[in-house]
Amino acid sequence: MATEHIRHARLNVGLIGLGRMGQVYARDLSSRLAETRLVAVADTTGALAEETAAAFGVPKAYGDPGALLADRAVDAVVVVSPTHTHGDLVIAALESGKPTFCEKPPALSLEETSSMKKAVEKTGVFFQLGFMRRFDSGYAAAKARVDQGAIGTPVVFKSTSRDPFRTSLEYANPACSGGILIDMGIHDFDLARWFMGEVATVHAAGGTLAYPELRSVGDMDNAIVTLVFTDGRLGVVDLSRNGVFGYDISTELLGTGGTLRVGYLRETPLLVMTKNQVAHDTVPHFMERFERAYAAQLQNFAQNVLHQRPSPITIDDGIEALRIGLAATEACRTGQRVAVAGAVAAA
Repeated sequence: MATEHIRHARLNVGLIGLGRMGQVYARDLSSRLAETRLVAVADTTGALAEETAAAFGVPKAYGDPGALLADRAVDAVVVVSPTHTHGDLVIAALESGKPTFCEKPPALSLEETSSMKKAVEKTGVFFQLGFMRRFDSGYAAAKARVDQGAIGTPVVFKSTSRDPFRTSLEYANPACSGGILIDMGIHDFDLARWFMGEVATVHAAGGTLAYPELRSVGDMDNAIVTLVFTDGRLGVVDLSRNGVFGYDISTELLGTGGTLRVGYLRETPLLVMTKNQVAHDTVPHFMERFERAYAAQLQNFAQNVLHQRPSPITIDDGIEALRIGLAATEACRTGQRVAVAGAVAAA
């Protein structure tokens, strides 16, 4: 059903992919957003689709995502399946005329993202990519302050992403997720572009330093990427899977007239002060840190479709963030600085 034909006060959504994030999205779409009604779920594990539908009161469950896309009761589609499946599912959803939201990264190769872009352009159907940090209150406030000139011109971008423990070996496999520089770093690379503009070159170093078992799938647990933007400004991104103290996501923008810092470590507003020690808890993991941002981006998607507003995060945003991740992967492999545009040009 094309966007202009949607007449519901609430958007009837079909959700594809019911893993860890799929369960979160199922909860939000079915019960937390006034703008959405979750009418169908799909997963290639049919039993999981049935269980999820029962848990969240969803009328239809499919073991074949294609059947969900053919369902005329589904007005729009949310894709949160494994990354390597995004391309085919998004193209099929767009060709079915259904506005589509896709979780990051859009795909694992620029060839796939190029095909996705062609489908967006050919069909004219609404598409939005999921970079939820843009919907976090701290990051949104920082962006507004930068745009207002509160810190002058930002000249250095610094971003840190540290997980409290490693992901599963199956997920860490670059063939599935893209590996630490793409799956994890893509958030920071998107923020770099959002705040500072396009990246010209990258240099990177990484290693498997804390979890040697990651070598068996070809992934790393720590990496550092330096960025030079097209106008000469600088950036650095550090990524880690062994931030054992808690989930540590922070960004700093050093400007000519001031500095902005986004992020926090203390989850509960409580300090325990005893002799020679002041202590507090820490953010457990990504769901606690970005719970509201995940819901806010889905709400934004639904509002954009219902009110025919343009997408704030396009396939081009996904392509350029992926391009930086691929260049960083190449730079890490070769030890050389890599030109982002030239080294990984789109097909």
